[in-house]
This record gives sequence, C-alpha cells and structure tokens, in this order.
Amino acid sequence: MKKLVLTALAILACLPIAAQSKVYMTREITPEALVKLYKALGRPADGHRVAVKISTGEAGNPNYLKPTLISALVDSVHGTIVECNTAYGGKRNTFEAHWQTVHEHGFDSIAPVDLMDEDGQMRIPVRDRRHIKYDIVGSHLPRYTYMVNLSHFKGHPMGGYGGALKNASIGVASADGKAYIHCGGKHDKAEGIWQNTAEQDVFLESMAAAAQGVADYFGDNIIYINVMNNMSVDCDCVAHPAEVQIADYGILASTDPVALDKACCDIVFNMSATEGNDALKERISCRHGLHTIEHAETIGLGTTNYEIVDLDAR
Repeated sequence: MKKLVLTALAILACLPIAAQSKVYMTREITPEALVKLYKALGRPADGHRVAVKISTGEAGNPNYLKPTLISALVDSVHGTIVECNTAYGGKRNTFEAHWQTVHEHGFDSIAPVDLMDEDGQMRIPVRDRRHIKYDIVGSHLPRYTYMVNLSHFKGHPMGGYGGALKNASIGVASADGKAYIHCGGKHDKAEGIWQNTAEQDVFLESMAAAAQGVADYFGDNIIYINVMNNMSVDCDCVAHPAEVQIADYGILASTDPVALDKACCDIVFNMSATEGNDALKERISCRHGLHTIEHAETIGLGTTNYEIVDLDAR
C-alpha cells in the first residue's frame, strides 16, 4: 500500500500545474484606481490606436459608467470611446438616437466617440463554429490596434450577468451581429432577433465564441476591466432597471476575460445575504449565466483558475 501511495504521489508530482491567470483588484472606485489597474496589467497601449469599449447606457438608465469615472483612463491611453447600435428598440437602435444618447450621457465631452457600425459592418473569424460561423462587427474595427474592454459588471435580463465576455461579444458586435449571436447563428438581421432567439445555452455559447473572435482579432493588444458598482439585476441596456440592492465592491482587471468574469461572479456569490446579493445571485443562476464562463474556458479563451492580486495591500 505504501508503495502504491508513493507511486501515485510521484505521478501527481509530474503532472503540469494548471496555469493561473492574475486578476488585479482594488476596492476603490475612482478615476485614479482605473488608471492604476491599467498600469498593473503590464500591457501598455503606447503607440497604438486605442478603442475603449464601453456601454453608452440606455436613456433613462442611471447605472452606466459615468464619464467622470472613466475620463482619466481614456485620456491616459489617448483612446476613442467605441460602441455599436443595439438590436432592440430604444434610444440607441438608430445612429441619430444613439448619438443623442452619447451626448446626453456626456461621453462626447471627454473623448472622441465612434459608433463602429455607422458605415457598415464586417465579419471576423471565430474558432468555435458549433453555432455561429463568424462574428459580425462594425466596419470601423480595423481603425484600432488595441482595445480596452471597459465593462460595468451587473445583472442582465437574458445573459444572467454582464461583464467582460458580454462586452466583447454582444458589445463589439454590430446590430446585425447582436442578432446573430442571440439567435445562435440562425439569423443575421436585427429585425428578426426576437423571432429567432436560440435556446439559452446556445446563446451563451455563441457569446463566448464571439468574445474569443474579438480576443483573437486583437491578440495581445486587449485588456479587460470590470467595474463592480451600481449592480442592478438589469443591464445598462434596460431603460428602467430594477433598483440596486447590492453594495458597490470595487474594480477588477485582467488580460484573461474568463478569469475576470469568474472572479466577479465569485465575489457576488460569496457575499453574505445581508450584503444584498440574493437578487443578483438568482438572476445569474436562473439564466444559467455561469455557462458563458464555462464554455469560454472550454474553447480556450481563458481559465477559471485565477489568483487575486490585491493592489490595496501593496
């Protein structure tokens, strides 16, 4: 028996240790903290044409990332704020309405803004083709050689949660691309989105595939930041979201979007009930939201094995 145990231990010692991705964290939610996290990632945007992908927020929703919070980071990378139109009715589904929302929310006062599908769209490859065969993005994407994927982490009516993976997939996609992902590759026109929605896991897996397509497009020139504040169960795309019940937590960042989203979800699930996390936990669980993360890991976009690097402890 002792010999068998020693043999098993020897075999285990020879197995490769799963690589961990670093997720940097601060409990501060300030402009300075965002810049600090960007620098900690060690992937400078110097010399690049930088796209800062955010959600401009639906008119009537107060929870989007405010220009006053993100302006220092956008300035530090000399970035252009980028977005695409939505595939549903509201104040961002036409370019005229979207520009009005951009202006009302103040983004054009801090940096150049580019609605990337305003002059058309293009396809980029995806590796995981079990549902979608390509990703449809705005035709302006080639203007940029580096992307800051700057996400507001919160709940989402369809995906369960919204974070780095959703911002890279649905967020970067054109209106038709959003429909194509929602439909799991069955339909690529925005006007048919609600008649052709896919089964839930197919939709979630399609998001993961599209996020990987964007990651492949930029290679090592992309970083991911999630801001955990104003965490309603509803997304910034909802004009009248549910009331925020959970306390602001902080900002997390990584070069691995899978590790980043997993860390944020773990934080929410590990909070005590007194911290107001029940509704957000239920929203993520009932939409099977963690499957997006699981599938993204399965297709090789990143890992759920992460190490938290607490910048506040330095």
